Amino acid sequence: MAKKDQTILVVDDEETFRYMLSTLISGAGYTVETASDGIAAINAIQTNLYDVVLCDVRMPKVDGIEVLKFIKTNYPRTEVVMLTGTADVRIAVECMKTGAYDHILKPTTSDDLLTTIERALEHQQLIRNNAVMKTELERLQGNGDIIGESTALRRVLDVAAKVAPTESTVLIQGPSGTGKELIANYIYQRSERYGLPFVTVNCASIPDTLIEAELFGYEKGAFTDAQKMKPGIVEIADKGTLFLDEIGDISPIVQPKILRFIQSGEFRRVGGNQILKADCRILSATNKNLKEEVKEGRFREDLLYRLNVITIELPSLQQRRDDIPLLVNSFLTTRMKTRVPKSISDKAIEVLLSYDWPGNIRELENVIERAAILCQNNIIEPRDLSLPNSPMTLPSTNGRDSKVGTTIPLKEIERMHIEAVLQSLRGNKTETAKILGISLKTLYTKIQQYQLRWN
Repeated sequence: MAKKDQTILVVDDEETFRYMLSTLISGAGYTVETASDGIAAINAIQTNLYDVVLCDVRMPKVDGIEVLKFIKTNYPRTEVVMLTGTADVRIAVECMKTGAYDHILKPTTSDDLLTTIERALEHQQLIRNNAVMKTELERLQGNGDIIGESTALRRVLDVAAKVAPTESTVLIQGPSGTGKELIANYIYQRSERYGLPFVTVNCASIPDTLIEAELFGYEKGAFTDAQKMKPGIVEIADKGTLFLDEIGDISPIVQPKILRFIQSGEFRRVGGNQILKADCRILSATNKNLKEEVKEGRFREDLLYRLNVITIELPSLQQRRDDIPLLVNSFLTTRMKTRVPKSISDKAIEVLLSYDWPGNIRELENVIERAAILCQNNIIEPRDLSLPNSPMTLPSTNGRDSKVGTTIPLKEIERMHIEAVLQSLRGNKTETAKILGISLKTLYTKIQQYQLRWN
């Protein structure tokens, strides 16, 4: 992160010393703001997010210890360096126990002060890295390089490469299982914010009642279980990239607040009154047609316009069948956790090429993983592939096959297909959701909607 993007607040009631610190720190390349007393500092902290606060201990009305307590209670990720003109061990101990990063005796040398600021920023970055580590590990483990040489995929990557260095919001659309998060990661890795936090939020996996608190955080006492203040994901992603996956499933109640955040970077924690700011580049993805969602009144039109400054449409696996052999080879060589390497026969590849792939790449990976585990002689044959007999045939619950293209309603075909997959997987809902390319939440909704039964 460039120094100019890191903001330091200097709090001291001595104007000369405050000016000297401000000049020194801004001369080192940082953005600097000042406050002349504790009250002014608290007011400033409530309206801006600071990386480091340099705060004098002894000030009239509200002293530095009170400012430190306020910061650590409400903005724990802000690092605080306390300044004092007296060598009192008790004050130093109190500062450190309250959460100060360091305690410096005035006067201090410019080198010592700048070194302390640098270390405080490094410590802050370490904490931030830990906060996003789980997300990062899941992203890196679950996604590798983008595999494929088809024309359809090349077009997508060309657009992604052009938009990556910009700050534009990007909407990635495509059927479930086509690799929307991979494309978001591809954009992030080629952006100016690469190396800064990349935080993913799956909007479909978080209940409507919790999504606002998850995104924007909450204050202590905002609801029954809010025992202490919790920063939101937008604060964790500050200066980095925020990826809103399955944005089409987000609650209409939260949509105006996301719109405001995209427009101004401003937000309020749940239960709070202070307006805060965070600087995030927004990438989003959905498997829904948001224009249709707007027509149905389920999605705000102005939010759609903010999200789709650039829209990237991902092709289905049917539209890039030429990539199937490459994808299968990649799964077998880099993803499969088997002791003995597995291969696949040409006949099995022919079967894969002829299948319809409603679950796209995610379904293909699951099919290959299952086949690699169950195959004989370490070679995947057509009999090892858990696929319908015909690429255009859906199993029927009454024992007969129902051909796609007949007058059967689409909902009935969907019901039959979901029930058949549940039947074949013996009711394993997690695997069924993966195969179908839908979220577990959506699967439970479908089961209840269609009153599905299986043995």
